Amino acid sequence: MQVIYEDNHIIIVNKQSGEIVQGDKTGDRPLSDMIKDYLKEKYHKPGAVFLGVVHRLDRPVSGVVVFAKTSKALTRLNKMFAEGEVHKTYWAISPLLPSPHRGGTPSASRTEDRRDARTTTDRSACRLLPEGRKNGQWQTLEHWLVRNEKQNKSYAYDHEVPKAKKAMLRYRMLTQGDHYALLEVQLMTGRHHQIRCQLAAIGCPIKGDLKYGARRSNPDGSISLLARRVEFVHPVSKEPICIEAPVPDDALWQSLAKNV
Repeated sequence: MQVIYEDNHIIIVNKQSGEIVQGDKTGDRPLSDMIKDYLKEKYHKPGAVFLGVVHRLDRPVSGVVVFAKTSKALTRLNKMFAEGEVHKTYWAISPLLPSPHRGGTPSASRTEDRRDARTTTDRSACRLLPEGRKNGQWQTLEHWLVRNEKQNKSYAYDHEVPKAKKAMLRYRMLTQGDHYALLEVQLMTGRHHQIRCQLAAIGCPIKGDLKYGARRSNPDGSISLLARRVEFVHPVSKEPICIEAPVPDDALWQSLAKNV
């Protein structure tokens, strides 16, 4: 567990892929319990330690997670998250097809499988990212997502369907190598597996994300999605907070990030 910010009211940690934020049916020890143990030891607390979970990251995702150390901070942070006052920026790695297949920009309205009018998520490389560009223009994706609870998976449609929730994000290419692109993503809504599902729907599945169409898994079981940055006004002090997670200690991540 890596603490990257802490004060009297909040604590922000760098979650590792494979860790769960809060306890679930697996019975694995969650990050919230690790932090409670850390606080109990650091401050020599004799009784139970208060810790509020205000948001989560999927298990195979790494990066910044914010926790509340006081009930005051928890109440205010919950309200801030609900009202969109906490801004999160993600980095994602997506495979590229070799030239000459690349060119153009992804389109949110593009639907590959008209048989059921659902955007498919079975492609293994991003076909439509621009070639030779760095810090590209922001593009907006808009889909309608339907969550399948049994599969723990969301499906993207390019039009409204029953039980669907509207999902919007914006993204841009930061840089690219010979085989992969590094994308920056900002959520405009908060839906189940939103980034994973929407990027896959335009043919850009996240590296290692087998559930959403990646061809192969990452050796460590992670997916190449990083909660890179969180920005908000402190719920108590009202000071601006901007915290970044370190880039994963991985050769591909390091190679792409150094060119940003």
